[in-house]
Amino acid sequence: MSFDTNQANLENMDLEEIKGKTNQAFEEDESQERRSCKISESSEGTKPKEEPDNAVNIQSDKNDQVSICYEVGPYAGMPKEVLICYSNQLRYRLPREIIFWLILAATIVLIACTITIIALSPKCLDWWQASPIYQIYPRSFKDSDGNGIGDLNGLKLIMDFIPNHTSDKHRWFQLSRNRTGKYTDYYIWVDCKHELNKTTNPNNWVSLFGYSAWQFDEVRGQCYLHQFLKEQPDLNYRNVDVQEEMKNVLRFWLKKGVDGFRVDAVKYLLEAESLRNEPQVNLTQNPNNITSYDELYHDYTTTQVGIHDIVRDWQHVLQEFSKEPGRYRFLMTESYDNEEIYKTMMYYGTSIQQEADFPFNFYLIDLYKEMSGDGVFKIVDYWMRNMPAGKWPNWVVGNHDNSRIASRVGEKYVKVINMLLLTLPGTPTTYYGEELGMENITVSEDEIQDPFGKFDPTANRDPQRSPMQWDSSDNAGFSTANKTWLPVHPNYVIVNVEVEKEQQNSTLTLYRELSFLRRNALPIHRGWMCYIWNDADIFAYVRELDGLSSVFLIVLNFGNSSEVNLASKISYLPKEANVRLSTDINKIGNKVQTASIITSAGEGLVLEYKTNNPVHTKTEFKDRCYISQKACYLNTFDILYKNC
Repeated sequence: MSFDTNQANLENMDLEEIKGKTNQAFEEDESQERRSCKISESSEGTKPKEEPDNAVNIQSDKNDQVSICYEVGPYAGMPKEVLICYSNQLRYRLPREIIFWLILAATIVLIACTITIIALSPKCLDWWQASPIYQIYPRSFKDSDGNGIGDLNGLKLIMDFIPNHTSDKHRWFQLSRNRTGKYTDYYIWVDCKHELNKTTNPNNWVSLFGYSAWQFDEVRGQCYLHQFLKEQPDLNYRNVDVQEEMKNVLRFWLKKGVDGFRVDAVKYLLEAESLRNEPQVNLTQNPNNITSYDELYHDYTTTQVGIHDIVRDWQHVLQEFSKEPGRYRFLMTESYDNEEIYKTMMYYGTSIQQEADFPFNFYLIDLYKEMSGDGVFKIVDYWMRNMPAGKWPNWVVGNHDNSRIASRVGEKYVKVINMLLLTLPGTPTTYYGEELGMENITVSEDEIQDPFGKFDPTANRDPQRSPMQWDSSDNAGFSTANKTWLPVHPNYVIVNVEVEKEQQNSTLTLYRELSFLRRNALPIHRGWMCYIWNDADIFAYVRELDGLSSVFLIVLNFGNSSEVNLASKISYLPKEANVRLSTDINKIGNKVQTASIITSAGEGLVLEYKTNNPVHTKTEFKDRCYISQKACYLNTFDILYKNC
């Protein structure tokens, strides 16, 4: 589950979200007048001050916050889908002469706009582009009721949507195993032999956790498919009733105010109807000895024809709830396609039909395989070269299924990896605790407080899911319970939010400064990225924007101590640059000679200089520069504009 950390304040026309209460984000009856709300404070027993005549609703909650709503009519910028809702309401009719002149004036303005610049606000990106995404594991983030297990009171909220399977305890599965009505074919059922407690499986398909993906069910007398655990039977997406059910699941959460979804394991939704055996990776291996998922090529259980139709249908559902300004509903997909990146890119959709806003980019998680400047360059370039033109990139360096950065590549590289994440173009995603430098825990069976009363067979994924380290108190401030569902890391006394926010050179302080820079520096959140150098130790790139003289040069060391002469590589590079941010706070504010940039292992620098000679305009860098949504800066009016 994920949420947006930089959306604390709502615009005037946004609907209110009051301290975790249900967010009535979408009004099904669109014939109602749109209302503008604000929250004001009142003391207990005191009436709010008198409001204008158009104040139509006053609501108060237990925290003495009063929400006052005003009726408003159509307004400039309202989407046509909402505006049309007013077409059947009584309005004053203007004289024909006035209408004629209004139409003429509007036509002149329209023509003028098409032949001149179109101004953009410097912060005109959607919320999911402008702000980092902060991914949490809710059971481990914050325990508000003292039972040792985390819960969540929402902000903007992106929810994990896992559509591939349900629990075997789910009502649908219980009805399906009993062949009840339409639920009979809600899952993948196949005839199979089961004698003397031994099952002859329909084919050689293997689950992600190993061994056969088929499980015999005593009640139905057939085998069902489970690409994950046997307690997680796969839904049958070739059944139109299942497809409609899952769209209704999306609508259920959207009506509650969820701002978007991360679609988990999307490539597993459909399987080949032929049930053919999947080809072996090692043709000489005895087929009867195949038990591991990696021993087969999964040509018939992943990325089948029809999956993208399903994703497009989900996008249409989200668009039903995205009609109000500021209430765009976001969709991302997760597929883990490794070297087959073209399959991942297909989830962006086409210029005609949109699918996901972006597919999750997990490639940086593999940094540990080649921890070097060249290795990082290859990963970043691999995504940017394959991403369709005009689409929005994203970057992920950790999640709930992978070891934490400090445990995966070493504590000294945490800061420089965060610097990479927050200075690349696109949307960064941070897994909770990585902004602190949290590490994996050691987990044993007797340390897990499992809510279902049994040991989780996938507990090898739990070391990176330990409770969030908020402060130095018991249980790291995560919970007041005697025992938490997973143990807290022993280093929580010195690695926690309260301690690090007071330390100028902490991982958290640097993360906050980088996030602030990304949000406010136009070249970083809207500009070009050009690779200017990479070697065994260093990966360096510039972030620049047309019309703006200020340029950021990012120099990151993923190897050993190094000295690089970038001035000799780029003759028009200024001789010196200012250190805007550094993994070493003592260097901030210093000047660096571009002919001799010295960094140690794990060090990162954000340098700033001014020039009228941008790198992205040079022929020699034509194939090393990228931009998603081009914009230019007009200094006279302090605006961005497109068509430049």
